[in-house]
Amino acid sequence: MTDEIFRRDGYGFEFEANVESVDGELVMLDSTAFYPGGGGQVCDTGSIRGCAVTEVFRNEKGDIVHRVPGNDLKVGERVWCSVDWDRRYDLMQGHTGEHLLFCSLRRQCPDLTITKIYISPESKYVIVNHDLTWDQIRAATAFANQAIVDNLPVTRSIMDRDDPDLEKVRIKLERIPEDEEITVVAIGDIDLSACSGIHVMETSELEMLIVDRKVSAGADGVAIHFKVGQPAKDAALALATTALEIVDGIGCKAEDAPRSVANTRADDELKTRLLKQATRRLAASMPSETIAGREVVCGSLPGTDRATLTELAESVKARGGVALIVGVTDTLSVIMASGDPAVDCRKLLPEVLNPLGGRGGGKPDFAQGGVQDPSMEETVLDAMRGAVERALSQ
Repeated sequence: MTDEIFRRDGYGFEFEANVESVDGELVMLDSTAFYPGGGGQVCDTGSIRGCAVTEVFRNEKGDIVHRVPGNDLKVGERVWCSVDWDRRYDLMQGHTGEHLLFCSLRRQCPDLTITKIYISPESKYVIVNHDLTWDQIRAATAFANQAIVDNLPVTRSIMDRDDPDLEKVRIKLERIPEDEEITVVAIGDIDLSACSGIHVMETSELEMLIVDRKVSAGADGVAIHFKVGQPAKDAALALATTALEIVDGIGCKAEDAPRSVANTRADDELKTRLLKQATRRLAASMPSETIAGREVVCGSLPGTDRATLTELAESVKARGGVALIVGVTDTLSVIMASGDPAVDCRKLLPEVLNPLGGRGGGKPDFAQGGVQDPSMEETVLDAMRGAVERALSQ
């Protein structure tokens, strides 16, 4: 059984060990400080006798395996091993930061639960079961950063399944095998959580914690992205500068910016809704003509409300007619729809648009495309009308 050094000393990153097995690039040692990943934290990397360790994991038997591509190690050798310390420490900070962030968020929202955790050098986030307001997040990060200032101890202990204090611990007991010990990580007296990951010893080692993004995680909930340490300081400076630029652009006080942005967004939504209504009215009143006995609706509409353009085109097609529609903004959106087999939209639209520098494609009864130059509106309409007239006249 491999002696798991990381369990008792997360700060130990250099050690000696005996090589117990070598199977190609897969190496097992009699002791290791390499953390194999778990609890949302990715594995360590580093080197064994100068050979790069690119992955560490547990096999189906629970043994720790090191992936060492191109190694020349031999069973029985005594080797010097080194964990990438900068990477390890970043992960330790991140994992402790996740515990601190979640317990702080739950103070703002007691029914909050964790769906998923991910801690890597590139990205750190916790997915929670529902959204939180930025006011809640602001209060939570203030609490977390005060805990960092207070330099609370981060300790690790082992608890039995029948320990009455286990009810105070954040734990999903059903996920822990009966024969596996329960490791509990405590942050001062503000959080107790079952966790087998590697953590720092004191909250001051986190230096700073910020939430820099929150995004939907679909059915899983909402992903709260965060940073700790120097990356948190760098991100805070960048976000502060961006916020000041926005405030300057809006022309309001910093404290009024959220309300000003909300008002601007409401105005934009109203204008968009009114534009859609106007476009629908124009679409409904668009005149038709008869070409070779077929109804042809040919014209342009402002805006790119594609749903309205498509609705109009489909209604003309359903009547057995042909729709030739151009939506105009800073480019042209072009739709050709036909209820007559004589007009093959998939064939005709590219023939019309390609010479004009545009592109198009679709099905025989419905095709769409675009032209970059909006000044070609009439040229595109005339070219489509001509192509349809030729097709219906054959």
